[in-house]
Parts: sequence; structure tokens; C-alpha cells
Amino acid sequence: MSIQPSIGQPLSRLEGHLKVTGAAKYAGEYNVPDLLYGYVINSTITKGKIVSINTDAAKALPGIIEVFTHENRPSLARFDFQYADMDAPPGHVFRPLNEADVKYNGQPIALLVAQTFELARYAATLVKVIYEEEPFTTDLNGEREKGRSPKIGLATMLKPLPPKPKGDFEKAYAHSFAKAEGEFFHGTEHHNPLELFATTTVYEGEGKLRIYDKTQGTINSQLYVANIFGLHFKDVQVIAPFVGGGFGSGLRPQYQLFMSVMAALALKRNVRVTLDRHQMYTFGHRPPTIQQTKFGAEANGKVNALYHRAIAETSKFEDYTEVVVNWSNMLYPAQNTLYEYELVPLDVYSPLDMRSPGGSTGMHAIESTMDELAYKLNMDPLQLRLLNYAETDVSVGRPYSSKELRQCYLQGAEKFGWDKRSPEPRSMKRGNKLVGYGMATGIWEANRLLARAQAILTPDGKLEIKSAVTDIGTGTLTVMTQIAADELGLPIEDVTFSYASSKMPFAPIQGGSFTVATVGPAVKAACRALSKKLLKKAKNIANSSLAGADREEVIFKNGYIYLKENPTTGIPFIEIIKANKGKAIKTTNAAMPNPLKLKKYSRATHSAVFVEVEVDEELGVVNVTRALTTVAAGRIINPKTATSQILGGMIWSISKALREETISDFRLGKYMNQNLAEYHIPVHADIHQLDVLFIDEKDDVVNDLGVKGVGEIGLVGMPPAIANAIYHATGKRINQFPIHFDSLL
Repeated sequence: MSIQPSIGQPLSRLEGHLKVTGAAKYAGEYNVPDLLYGYVINSTITKGKIVSINTDAAKALPGIIEVFTHENRPSLARFDFQYADMDAPPGHVFRPLNEADVKYNGQPIALLVAQTFELARYAATLVKVIYEEEPFTTDLNGEREKGRSPKIGLATMLKPLPPKPKGDFEKAYAHSFAKAEGEFFHGTEHHNPLELFATTTVYEGEGKLRIYDKTQGTINSQLYVANIFGLHFKDVQVIAPFVGGGFGSGLRPQYQLFMSVMAALALKRNVRVTLDRHQMYTFGHRPPTIQQTKFGAEANGKVNALYHRAIAETSKFEDYTEVVVNWSNMLYPAQNTLYEYELVPLDVYSPLDMRSPGGSTGMHAIESTMDELAYKLNMDPLQLRLLNYAETDVSVGRPYSSKELRQCYLQGAEKFGWDKRSPEPRSMKRGNKLVGYGMATGIWEANRLLARAQAILTPDGKLEIKSAVTDIGTGTLTVMTQIAADELGLPIEDVTFSYASSKMPFAPIQGGSFTVATVGPAVKAACRALSKKLLKKAKNIANSSLAGADREEVIFKNGYIYLKENPTTGIPFIEIIKANKGKAIKTTNAAMPNPLKLKKYSRATHSAVFVEVEVDEELGVVNVTRALTTVAAGRIINPKTATSQILGGMIWSISKALREETISDFRLGKYMNQNLAEYHIPVHADIHQLDVLFIDEKDDVVNDLGVKGVGEIGLVGMPPAIANAIYHATGKRINQFPIHFDSLL
């Protein structure tokens, strides 16, 4: 029986059964013997110094093992670079328990270690801390005049600074036939994955550790631990097969990893440290950002002037940056542009990449300003975008590796029924509800990095693939299995993808929508190399039917190698294993992007989003009644998992536009709603008809699989589409997210 190709098939997630039955183990669930539990104490002030920490009452409790503070923590690495990680921005990396200085509210200042979690948590209430407070600033808007240019570091390779000005923006804008401008504000957001951050460190003696960590990069955590604690890399194994949501929060090692490892090494015991929900607000977040836009167009609708300025928050010890203002000229070919991006250092922890960092912020301002420009021109918003469609990326003067955005617009508009839209605001009603249609464009970079993978033909003739990559719920396990199965012509059930261990071949952190585009080619390369190895051994078998055949003259299917010209007889894998004395056959290979080829092109995933909202005219309540996202993302390996990614982004878009924000009290310098009761996210009743449509797109540049990422693209275009639909429904342009009902009354 012939095996049907796996790529392109909507396979359910291979680990799905483990997750829904509770069999999947997460970082804080591994059963290890002789386990101690740590609880972190966090600073209650925003800035200052710790004068004293009295731990006597806590230590007097039976079952308390130790209390670690800056006064008694073990000796650690001295230099900043030893604390850095794959996602570290320029600056001085935060060091837990390093000194008496308090840099931000919620900073970890001590670790209680006890025989039970409950005891450690209770003992933390008995620790008395005396502080010397200092003045602080945490209000971005109040400090906006202190903005400065970001420091340049390695991070700017993946997060480029704004392009240089082109033409004469001021003159072109002054003479524009139509003008649109606005000021936009996004407050702080926190990742809030369902799984809390946890680390279980197993002490294996002589400085050897096995660490179960919530992370989006096992090797990243391994390097962090080894460098800080002076361990050999090979003696540190980090394992993370299941991650209960990351959204960027696991890209950098969080402080529970440091605490767990520190205690395990000092006590020579197994130690688990789990953060509770309010502690999930004490590291990283999407930074609040203030944006200003000015777009101008000629009478025929051609955009001729683009200005975009962003002022964002960072900490006082690192320069965290996002790509916020660069996107508009990638989409709309204006000849006169001016882009500015500034940071304001505040007394907060460094912001952290959060799904579609910068893109979901910047595209709100860009696409809402384009919508406003369409109304000034008395033009359909879709027609304005088609009129200004860019065949090349004029911001850098390079063609796109592929771009089917036009088909996203056209096919999306037809499926959504955009032609049923009445152009005038407040002109569509359904009962007592105002109805609005809005649309917007989405764009996200299509990057690729270096990765390695190992392919093994096991003694029973099955295929095993190994990679250190994690699966943060995106379907990586399933997709990599599909790629490997097709390369060697095997059914899915004969392929095992082993992953998420730092002992396995290198994979970068999982984020930025580059995982399949990065690890997928490595898996393909390893399988391709294994196929050549198998063919070589098959040719050496006595009376081999494959003698003299090269790789291009054979096919692999059903666990056999066949001649293409005679596909009825072949040599089974199991016979090749026998000829190899029953031993497994292995190969490890790397897949690296070709920088000379890639730099000739701009590479991006594109989308067009169409949204319908209903707004209660009396109460101001907004419902997103239906939405469609059309996506051009190259070759889709698994339509089911890819659709799931887009739907997740669309749901988060509703959250971003209408629900989600972290409230700050600038007098206290702290976040006030550090729980899921008051940090509002959508529930089932908020979600109605959501549809996804993938557009056929061929890309031969970004990688040899032709794939682009889809993790971020589902979030960048829909928030502005919701805002634009609300304007169409109500005639009110709200430029602050989330949009509260009182703004619409």
C-alpha cells in the first residue's frame, strides 16, 4: 500500500491525547524523590535598598531548610555576559539576589526552602524586611520628554532600528491633498500563560543537574545555568517537552530557574520553585507605547508621506526594543518618510517579547491611520490599500521573496462579503445594535536561523528524529514528524520526534515565527543525509537490486528503497539494519540560511483581516460578531495546527483591542491587577464566528521547504480591524487600547 504524503494534511496534534488526559507532565509536576520546595519573596517597594532582612522567625519553624538572600547566597559569576541569554537586549542583565539595591517593584529578594510548598509560603510571611526607599518613576506618559535613541547591540540584527528618512516628509505632508494623523496609546500587558513558571532541579551529584524548566529554549536555559554557576555544559540537562503557554514569556530564563538551581547546588538536594499568579507579573511584559502618525495622500489616493513616531518603556538596566515604526513603508510605497523610535528608561523590569512584539503595537497605529485616510479621501479602505499595493519592499529597495497579499485582500473580501458594507459610519444597524465593518493589513517578518537535527533508523526499522527545540503548543512535534515522514516515505506512526532536551542537537529559542522555517530544514537535511547513508549500505548488500543506483534514481516509501523505474521490488529498511549487524544507523546535520541569498530579498508573511462588530448604542458594549483572517504564509505543512495558531491570534486580538491591560498605580510604582480575576481576557461568550483562509503562495527563498511562520501574523492585523469596525459602526475613532465601553457612550 502506498503511503500518502503527510505534508499538507490536517493531522491532529500527536501529543493531544496526553494533554487532555493529564498524562503530559509540565515543569512543576515531575515526581522526584527527596524533593524540597522553594517560595520566592518579592520586594514591596519600587526603588531603594534593603537595610535588613530578619529571617529568624521563619528559620525557627520545623521543616524550614534554608532562607537565601543577597547576604548568604553562594558565590556566582561576576560578569554581565555570563548572565546573558539568546534574547538578552543591550545593557546589564538583572542578577537575582546580587545586592541590596531594589530596582523595581516585585523584585525577588529572598528564597524560602522548606519540606513543603505550603510551609515555605507561610514562612515567607514571617520574614521581616526593612527598606530605605528612594524616589522612582514608572509613568511613561509623564516621562515621555525624556525619550532617547536605543543602544545598539546584537539584538538589532533581528530587531532593526527605524530606516533613515527619505525625501522631504514635512514638505510632502504640507502639500498633501488628504491628511490623517493620530496619537495612539497601548498600556502594559502581561503574558499570563495558564501554566505558572516552575523549575524542578534534580541534583545528580558532582555538579550534575537534570532540570525540568518552563522555557521556550532548552539550550538557552542550559547556557544560562552553566555560565552563572560555573558548570560544564554537558553536566546540565534542561528538559521541557510540554509548555503550558509561553507567548514569549519563556524566551528568557526567568528567576525561578536561577532560584531552583542555586538552592539545589547549595543544599545538594532536589529543589522545585514555582511562582504563583501574582509573581507572574514580576518579570517581563509588553511595554506601554505612545505613537504618533501623520499620513498624507494625493488626490488620486496615492500615499506620498508617512510619519510614524513611537516612544516606549524600558528598564533602567537594559534597552529593550521592538520593531514598531518600520512596517508602513514595507506595505505602502511612499517616497517621503520619517520614522522615529525612542525609549524612556523607567524603574520597572525590562519588557519582554510578547506575541508579535512591536508588530501588534505598530500596526494598530498604521492601519487605523490608513482607515482614517480612506475616509478623508472618500474611498473604500480596501480600495485604498489595493491602490497603494507595493510589489517590492521600497523601504529597503528589495523584492519580496514572495507576496500574495493582493489575493488575501481579494479572496478575503469576497468570502467576508465586504461589498455589502455601507460606506457611511453609523449607517448599518441590527435591531438596537450599530453594525460596523472594518479591515486591516497584517505583516510579520519571515526569518530563519541555524538549527541541527539527528535522524536515526532504529534497529526495528523505524525512524527517530532528535532536536532540542521545544513545542510551546504550536504543533511543532506534529509538523516535524510530518516533514520527516515524507522525506523517508514512512507512515506517521513509524516516526518518533524526540525533542525539548538540551542534550539533543541545537535549536534556537522558539519564537519570532521562525521555528518551522528553522528546524524544519534541519530535519529535512538530516533525513536526506540518512537516506543517502541507507542507500549506500543497501547497495553493498549481496545481489542488491540497487547496485549502481544514485540517490536521484530511487524512492523511499513504505519502509523500502525502490528504483524509480521499477517500483515493485526493493530493499526493506529492516534488511539494511540486518546488514548493519542489527545496529541503528544515524546522522546529524545542520541547516543554515544562506545570507548572500537572503539579503537580496525582503521576507514576510502577510494577511488581510475583515471584522464585523455590533455596538450596543445605549450601553456601548462591543461584540466582535464575526471575523476572517486571510493569510499568505508560503507552504502550509499542517492546515489544522496552522489554523489553530491563527485562531489563537484572533482571539488574543479581541483581548488586546477590547479587554486586556495591566493597570499601574504610578504613586506606588506597581501593577494593581495581578490576577486573572481583574486582568480581563476573553471568555467563551466573547468569541463568535472566526474563520481562517490560507492563500496559495510559493516561496523558494526563505528555506527549501517553502514555509513561513504563522505564530504572530494572526495577531497583528485584527486589533486595528476591530478599531476600524468600531469607527464604522459608531463614527468614533478610539486610539487607545483596550477600547472601553464608556468611550462609546
